[in-house]
Amino acid sequence: MKIPPYLKKGDTIGITCPAGYMKLEKAQLCIDTFEAWGFKVKVGATLGKEQVNYFSGTDVERLHDLQNMLDDDDIKAVFFGRGGYGISRIIDDIDFKKFKKNPKWVCGYSDITLLHTHINKALKTATIHAPMAAAFNDDVNSLYIQSVRKTLLGQKTNYQAAPHAFNHAGKAEGRLVGGNLALLAHSVGSKSEPDVKNKILFIEDIGEYIYNVDRMLIQLKRAGWLDKIAGLVVGSFSDMKDTTDPFGKTVEEVIKEHLKPYTFPYCFGFPVGHTEENVSLRCGLRHKFTVQKHKISLECVE
Repeated sequence: MKIPPYLKKGDTIGITCPAGYMKLEKAQLCIDTFEAWGFKVKVGATLGKEQVNYFSGTDVERLHDLQNMLDDDDIKAVFFGRGGYGISRIIDDIDFKKFKKNPKWVCGYSDITLLHTHINKALKTATIHAPMAAAFNDDVNSLYIQSVRKTLLGQKTNYQAAPHAFNHAGKAEGRLVGGNLALLAHSVGSKSEPDVKNKILFIEDIGEYIYNVDRMLIQLKRAGWLDKIAGLVVGSFSDMKDTTDPFGKTVEEVIKEHLKPYTFPYCFGFPVGHTEENVSLRCGLRHKFTVQKHKISLECVE
């Protein structure tokens, strides 16, 4: 697994919106914070561009902006304004030839999950699953925003989670893969589907119907994922919805039910997902995962 060069003061971070639309002013505090940390910032054409329906530009415009960021030798990390939806519309047209020779950090989450899985698998290159530009408006001094700085600089991380009644104790070590559950299920059968054998998988989601989470987990099981992984980290499943006729279980109960046959360690309530509690994780790198009664930790060891 290739590890892109970590950043140092004076390096340039590019910010682009390859999916949903975002106003420039919503990213301004993020830009100011990067500059306060000692980095330079290059704003892409799609950040604050005139909205095209849901998107931050046409498919061609979003592809062109992202391609420029990936190919620009001055940019050492590509950071995303927001996710939403749209990466899958352009991912097969991205030219990774230059990126493969000179990899750089790709940082974001949500819809960006598909880029993480694709780059990790097809290019054997690590990426950073991280809060995006809008999250900086919450609290730039929080553990979660500061974790962006730590990962960009290459500082080691060892995150903790609170105990949960549904946890299954154990220890595992393996490369970290995962992200948004909807995008992970979306990747199945494509060239962006991750290789999950002996990996630590993490999942999170937002705004889904509970029955749909059940269906996506069945998709991963039928694709053999849960027979192969070394451990599972369950992040936040926020703003879940139920049908008029209730599904009959909470989303945590649904996930736990699917995990009953498995012996690998797993934890619930890990701080990753579509809430303010969203730490930066290095996808593709080796991690130690420990689940004990009073200690849950995920440590990057590479």
